[in-house]
Amino acid sequence: MTTLPSLLTRLLFGTTLLGSLCFLSQCQNASDNSQQKNADSTQTAMQFPEIPPIESIDVHSFAQPQKARLTQLALDVSVDFETKTIAGVAAYQIEAAAGEKEIIFDTKDLTIEAVTDKNGNALQYVIGEKDDILGAPLRVTFQDPAAEVHIRYRSSSKAEALQWLEPQQTQGKKEPFLFTQSQAILARTWIPIQDSPGIRFTYTAKVSVPKQLLAVMSATNPTEKNSEGVYTFEMKQPIPAYLMALSVGDIVFEKVGNRTGVYAEPATLKAAVYEFAEMEQMLEAAEKLYGTYAWERYDLIVLPPSFPFGGMENPRLTFATPTILAGDRSLTALVAHELAHSWSGNLVTTHTWDDFWLNEGFTVYFENRIMEAVYGKEYADMLALISYLDLKETVEEYEKEGKSEDTKLKLDLKGRNPDDGVSAIAYDKGFFFLKRCEEVVGREGFDEFLSEYFKTFAFKTIDTKTFVFYLETRLLAQYPEAKAAIEAEKWIYQAGIPENIPQISSKSYQTALDAAQAFEKGSEPQALQSQYETEKWRFQQWVFFLRNLPQSLSEAQMKSLDATFGFTKMGNSEILAVWLAMVAKNEYKPAYVQMESFLMQVGRRKFIVPIYKMLMEKQSTQPLAKQIYKKARPNYHPVAVLTLDELVK
Repeated sequence: MTTLPSLLTRLLFGTTLLGSLCFLSQCQNASDNSQQKNADSTQTAMQFPEIPPIESIDVHSFAQPQKARLTQLALDVSVDFETKTIAGVAAYQIEAAAGEKEIIFDTKDLTIEAVTDKNGNALQYVIGEKDDILGAPLRVTFQDPAAEVHIRYRSSSKAEALQWLEPQQTQGKKEPFLFTQSQAILARTWIPIQDSPGIRFTYTAKVSVPKQLLAVMSATNPTEKNSEGVYTFEMKQPIPAYLMALSVGDIVFEKVGNRTGVYAEPATLKAAVYEFAEMEQMLEAAEKLYGTYAWERYDLIVLPPSFPFGGMENPRLTFATPTILAGDRSLTALVAHELAHSWSGNLVTTHTWDDFWLNEGFTVYFENRIMEAVYGKEYADMLALISYLDLKETVEEYEKEGKSEDTKLKLDLKGRNPDDGVSAIAYDKGFFFLKRCEEVVGREGFDEFLSEYFKTFAFKTIDTKTFVFYLETRLLAQYPEAKAAIEAEKWIYQAGIPENIPQISSKSYQTALDAAQAFEKGSEPQALQSQYETEKWRFQQWVFFLRNLPQSLSEAQMKSLDATFGFTKMGNSEILAVWLAMVAKNEYKPAYVQMESFLMQVGRRKFIVPIYKMLMEKQSTQPLAKQIYKKARPNYHPVAVLTLDELVK
């Protein structure tokens, strides 16, 4: 391994990327000033080529930001639980290129009631033809962009971004609940918006809700209810539309650290505060790695179990699944992941969904570094090994299904739902590519490179082509041996897993693997319990153990494992989900009640999809899958339903 010398003693960065959206004179002036400033301060320093403007076009948005784009949004809306709609006015400040008189918004299943300027004068608008995936363009004609555009609208009761929960679907069972999920292109189902990750804007909001409920957003937030049920919000830092978020329910707050706190239903709050007590420590560890946190506060809200993801990195307020409340803080890597998004994704954002790996691969790498800083290298290595198992299984599955093209980091999702790119490829192949860069360059040099990367592209967007240019000109061009050893082009543009993937070793993993192999050779679970001291295992070791067992097990083997280790009654959802997939695969009927209960209560796609897949593999269990899904489907978020409707036919 070649460790390269410290970069910052040699690398002084030139012109920063102002992005493809800098079509206005003020942007050009900023660019000229930036270039002059850099030129003045680096007369004797090594010069690097100017970063070219981004050329990528977002095929998942109707917006044409090179002509006109929104810069600030002001929402004034009411949340109606009876009609399951959000209605009100969205007001936009816009910037337009010289001579442009039209701005295009993305919409999907919205009712547009009126479009005016800020003085109430009607503006001409046209709603274009609807696309099943993208929705429909809303074209608004204006005379003066300074006059603003105001749109009065109402969402559909079936808006894909919104999940309306009845009281019985919540922890408290007394009040209804609403939460949004805007990623990837669902913001357009509850706000007329330019719904592209490449378009950033600031926003304010006034949200009216039932008086007994609290509203929170991806913005500055209240910490207690008021008597009017009207809440105001502000997001000063520019964000893309997919990070627009709203949650309304019987929600309470408790402080965890100086800049961190937890929102949850009253019945969940105590457990959540205990589980996430180390958030402030994680935040401090992240700052030591890659610079000051740019969003002021980092709070987290625990949502009802139908939330389809582990977490969503909405700025200032991470949305999280209750399935990480294990009672022993063992699943807090998810918090580290969403926190890391405050730099990779939220601060530096993918320009299009074809480059999704730039959000997630960087975040998994950053998450792993946070976990190492807080919990130690062995813990981080176990997480890395789980990433490898996920990557290997995904590549094998995609190759089997004839989807090898989807194992590339750089994707082509034209004509497809961008959710098709949400897989272990973006997350884990992206992570191992960056891990390979660190392995070759050396940690110190790579950390300095990443720190400059986050500074250079802060509050901007980036695509794969720009990243490759930046990597080559700011790092690899200086060290030809590193370029040859990393093989970035192979990692990014070719399918499969490159041969030079970093090799991770872990004593904990090896112990779990040895135990699984011993069981396969005939050792009884009770003997394993004693020999391998399983009472001391962390959850990752249990996941390793289960995933390394033979796929097909007899009922007697399943029963002996369950009797010894108590998998069916396991409180850790990561372990339980793997076990229940094995239950489905091996038709272990004693655990069917728990399996059905889990599928009825949990909406996290990562957990439920593998179980349904196993049930649908055999004709004998397909009726059970369909029976459970029919009952559980109303509890699932539309994002999960989109996947499961295709699977459970």
